[in-house]
Amino acid sequence: MRITSLLCFVATLGLCPGFAQAVEMTNFTLKTTEDLYQICSAGPDDPLRQQAVDFCEGYLLGVVSYHDAVTDRERLKRLICYPETATREQGIQAFIDWAASRKQDRKFMDDPPVVGAVRGLAAKWPCK
Repeated sequence: MRITSLLCFVATLGLCPGFAQAVEMTNFTLKTTEDLYQICSAGPDDPLRQQAVDFCEGYLLGVVSYHDAVTDRERLKRLICYPETATREQGIQAFIDWAASRKQDRKFMDDPPVVGAVRGLAAKWPCK
């Protein structure tokens, strides 16, 4: 019983933003989905937090704006069907939640960040 409690406690610590890996300047080059995840999940004590949050928001907004423009103009199938009431913060959290559940899976985390962003947002707001 004590081992189970200890394992649950350790697992919970791993989910706390304060224990997240610090953002490094190299993450801003966004070569992988993991880089985007590191940027978007910067903890409150991270010295680059404000830059990371702004960068994450801008990147995801750009992905969604491009997705919307291409699918509307070219009449392509939408991949992300978010409600009109969705906020930027909800979009960021949707990506973080998706990436956090896959952070040990190199198949997803080594993908280009735009692919991971679309997958994460589409997981939250799939199209029917």
